[in-house]
Amino acid sequence: MDKREDYLKKAIFLAADNVRENGGGPFGALVVRDGEVLGSGVNSVTIDNDPTAHAEINAIRNACHKLGTFNLKGCTLYASCEPCPMCLSAAYWARVDGIIFAADKSDARNAGFDDAFIYEEIALPFSDRTIRAEQIAVKESNIPFEIWKGSDNKIPY
Repeated sequence: MDKREDYLKKAIFLAADNVRENGGGPFGALVVRDGEVLGSGVNSVTIDNDPTAHAEINAIRNACHKLGTFNLKGCTLYASCEPCPMCLSAAYWARVDGIIFAADKSDARNAGFDDAFIYEEIALPFSDRTIRAEQIAVKESNIPFEIWKGSDNKIPY
């Protein structure tokens, strides 16, 4: 059997166990590099009262903590379901090499998890979004960026 299927099944069983144990939503994830699971996570949104505590985010956090870095280059994220927009963004920020998932967003939607509106919202102008966003440009807006650009002590990411 393909090792990728083994990792996917582990992520799926993490998700299933999480539901059985009332730990949170039906999502599980692993971060794997060179055949080693560096981090795992399950959805803990409801038990942690943290809307960002998705399985993929938790797995990424655990892998980064274990490795002592914020860069997961060389790693693959395995997820029981196609990552939502937040988790997909986190995977990009973590610089994983790839994402492999089992169920897709339509499967999630059929179970009551629908992220389609987020994709739709992102495409809208700020003024038309459900959560209104407004930019107020003040002359000091770029001070943090200017300090960053001139800093010899910054750690680029």
